Amino acid sequence: MQRFLIVAGVLLATGAYAHADGDPAAGEKVFRKCQACHMVGPDAKNRVGPVLNGIVGNNWGTVEGFKYSASLVEGAEAGRVWDAETLDAFLTKPRDVVPKTKMAFAGLRKEKDRTDMIAYLAQFAPDGSTQ
Repeated sequence: MQRFLIVAGVLLATGAYAHADGDPAAGEKVFRKCQACHMVGPDAKNRVGPVLNGIVGNNWGTVEGFKYSASLVEGAEAGRVWDAETLDAFLTKPRDVVPKTKMAFAGLRKEKDRTDMIAYLAQFAPDGSTQ
């Protein structure tokens, strides 16, 4: 029982629980809203927005060759991480998490859409392979 509580505590502390219940297949459908600006997968390239391979659990502003907004750069310098909790908040209302972001997306209202999207993105390693 104690081991279970420790594992549960670690999951809660890291935000890993937020995408554990998500459906990656459903998240792939939700991601279609993002494909005009973002790509994932082994052949992904930066567009208006950066490649999102390996984003879940990664530091802010780490995609080479992408020019981030000053607010996002400041978050990167402060050591901010795209954990599930932060991604959920960002996907809800981007400008509340990253003021003056260049991203012109209003957000996803439905919690299930956000959870599924995070589960979908969590599949992609930094090289674009699926885990």
